Amino acid sequence: MTARIYRPAKTAMQSGSAKTDRWLLEYEPEQARSIDPLMGWTSSGDMRQQIKLWFDTEEEALDYARRNGLAAQVEKPNDPKRRVMSYSDNFKFNRQAPWTH
Repeated sequence: MTARIYRPAKTAMQSGSAKTDRWLLEYEPEQARSIDPLMGWTSSGDMRQQIKLWFDTEEEALDYARRNGLAAQVEKPNDPKRRVMSYSDNFKFNRQAPWTH
C-alpha cells in the first residue's frame, strides 16, 4: 500500500495562506471506483481513501509512514513567485511605469 505526502495548494476561492503550511498524507486508491447501476453513484470498497492525516512538517509525515510500513511518495510544493507590493505603491512619485489613465 502506498501513500502520497504533499502540501496542498491554495484553493481558487482562497486569498490567504491558511491550510497551506501543513503536510497531508493520503492513501493511494487500491481499487477502482465502480458505478452503482440503480442510483448511478460512484462507490469503492477501499476505505483508506477516506483517511487524511495532517502533519506540521514533512519529516513527521515520513516518520509516520516508516513506522507503519507505508511506501510514501513525497511531492514537493511549487511555491508561487510573487512580487510583494502594497496598494500605496500605485501612487508613488517614483513609479517605474507611467500612470495610464
